[in-house]
Amino acid sequence: MRHRTAALAATALAAAALTAPAFTAPALAAPTPSPGLPSAVASEPPSSAQVKVRPGTSKGTGALTPVAGADRLVAPLGVDPACPAKIEIGLRSDAKKAAYASARIEIDPPLTASRTMLTSYLPPGYELGAKLLVAVPPGTAEGTYGLRLRTPSRTLEVPVEVLPVDRLDNGGNLALRRPVTASSQHVNANYPPCSVVDGDRSSNGWAGGNGWNDATARAWPDTVDIALGGARQISRADLYTLDTERYPASRYGVRDWDVQARVGGQWQTVAQVRGNTAGNARSDFAPVTADAVRIVALASNGANDYTRIIEVEVR
Repeated sequence: MRHRTAALAATALAAAALTAPAFTAPALAAPTPSPGLPSAVASEPPSSAQVKVRPGTSKGTGALTPVAGADRLVAPLGVDPACPAKIEIGLRSDAKKAAYASARIEIDPPLTASRTMLTSYLPPGYELGAKLLVAVPPGTAEGTYGLRLRTPSRTLEVPVEVLPVDRLDNGGNLALRRPVTASSQHVNANYPPCSVVDGDRSSNGWAGGNGWNDATARAWPDTVDIALGGARQISRADLYTLDTERYPASRYGVRDWDVQARVGGQWQTVAQVRGNTAGNARSDFAPVTADAVRIVALASNGANDYTRIIEVEVR
C-alpha cells in the first residue's frame, strides 16, 4: 500500500497542469538559467506558474475543498503591470481514493487572473497549491471585487480590495509598491525592477518575477531608484539580496552598495554597506526629508558579478 501511495503521489506531481491564462499583464518568461548562476537554476520554474502537490491526511468526507493563503487580497492601483498582486490558492482532497481534482477560478471584471482553472490528480489527503496573479487594469474604480474558487461541491470567496498606493497599509515601509527605475534589466528570465518593492522578501521564485537582476555583468555601478510619492522623512533602508540554500548570499548576493536619498532635487549618500555576506542588511542614518531613494550597487560576492536584489524597504 505504501508503494501504491508513493506512486500516486508521483503521478500527481507529473500530472499537475494549468489552463491557458486569461491574464492581461505581460506574460512571464519561461524558466531559463539566471545570469551568472549554474544552469541548475533552470530546474526552478517561476513561482507564479508553479504548481505544488503536498501530502496530507484525508478526513474521508469525499469533499474537495478550495483553500487560499489569505482571507482577502489587496491589489493596488497604478502599479507596474509586471508586478501584479498575488495570492496562494489551492485544493485539498478529502476523498477516499485518488482522483482528478479541479476548481474553476472566477474574478469580477475588469480585474483579470493568471489562470481560470486549477487541476491535478490527487491522492486522498493531498493538497494542490499554486500562485494566482491578479492584474488591475488602468482606470479600474476603487472598491471590493470578487474572487471565487469553485469546486463541484464548494465555493471559496476571497474579496479583492482595489485601492490607491497611498492608502495601502504599508507597515511603515515607504517604498512599498512605489515606482521603480533601474539602470538595466536582464532579459534572460523575469526580473522586473518593480519586484523590489512588492513586499515579498523571500528569494523563492527567483527568475520568476520575484527579484531584480541587472543586465551588465561585472560592470558597476548598478542602480535602482524608488520614488516615494512625495517628500518623506526617512532614516533607514533595508536591502534583501538573493539568498537560498542553493544560492547563498555569501556567493551570489550583493556585497557593496551605497544608499542615496534625493533631497531638494540632489542625490546625497546617506549610508554605505561594504563586505556584506548576509541575505539582508539594515542601514540606519541621520533623518533626511527625501522624495526618492537610490541603491547604488558596487560589487557582488563571488565571480558571478551581477546585482541581485529581492526587496528594498525604506522607513
